[in-house]
Amino acid sequence: MDTSRYWRLDRHPRGNTGFEDALSLHEETLPPLGAGEVRLRVAWLSMDAGTRMWMSPRTDGYQPPLPLGAKMVGLCLGEVTESEDARFPVGAMVRGFGQWAEYATVDPAAAGLEVVDQSVPDMREHFGALGMNAWTAYVGVREVAAVKPGEWLAVSAAAGATGSLACQVGRNLGAKVIGIAGGAEKCAWLRETIGVDMAIDYRNEDVEARLAAIEGGVDAFFDNVGGPILDAVLPNMAHYGRIAICGMVAGYDSDGPMPGPARFDQILMRRLRVEGFFIPDFLERGAEFMPRLRSWLDEGKLTMAFDETRGIENVLVAYERMLTGRNLGKAIVRL
Repeated sequence: MDTSRYWRLDRHPRGNTGFEDALSLHEETLPPLGAGEVRLRVAWLSMDAGTRMWMSPRTDGYQPPLPLGAKMVGLCLGEVTESEDARFPVGAMVRGFGQWAEYATVDPAAAGLEVVDQSVPDMREHFGALGMNAWTAYVGVREVAAVKPGEWLAVSAAAGATGSLACQVGRNLGAKVIGIAGGAEKCAWLRETIGVDMAIDYRNEDVEARLAAIEGGVDAFFDNVGGPILDAVLPNMAHYGRIAICGMVAGYDSDGPMPGPARFDQILMRRLRVEGFFIPDFLERGAEFMPRLRSWLDEGKLTMAFDETRGIENVLVAYERMLTGRNLGKAIVRL
């Protein structure tokens, strides 16, 4: 194929809806590869909340903002069609950060490109139980939050991609898990499929009051959200508890700094340890995580629900579903 459709960032979006006013779909003739570049036919695009920050003008985030007029970038899974790097031969299935496009052209080092195992029955698991969301969950629960068997672990956005995996990692490590999600359907899924010990519907229940019933408090909190959910958890943490912050989706739609927690005093009063972490800091350790994640996947101890949308023309539909919490599990687009 000589042409490729791609999404371009034209202006900074406002809020978490109406992205069609900020991004537009275009078509280009594919240029020849540059030295060391790799081109892949994208099979699936990952919809991730963190990329919302890249659309804003903020320069104090964990990633520089994309310049206006640039192709939108996200995590891609697909087949190599052209290569100027012998490590990524034509026909290999690869995963890495590329463009929201039918064909992504990447510099392997900058993209974090890697060849993935094609023996996995469902290739989408490279965005699921074997993907970066799973690495984030594993590092956050096991190392940052340092969860121990028998402890209470709370997880926000628990029915999303990273959150649902964090619940399962905690369960597999012997923790008692509390999943915080929006809506009765998600909470039922968390109890019946994911196997959490308690599910809290933040839209219809008092999160702080439900957590107050935990004798001794919550030992560890895996936070994807920040904002009011974090404020509800802080006064219910156990003394010397640990909070692993991997996302603050409650504030991604703002072009300015997100307000700090109103219950910040509880960090001192309860002697809490709070640590933010970012999975690209751990990418070189992927081979270390994979054997355990693959073992859990094969044993049925790690599962992912995929919220799949078809067609590059529907990317913004899937993206908005993910940011507004209408997805269950991992939001992806199949091209």
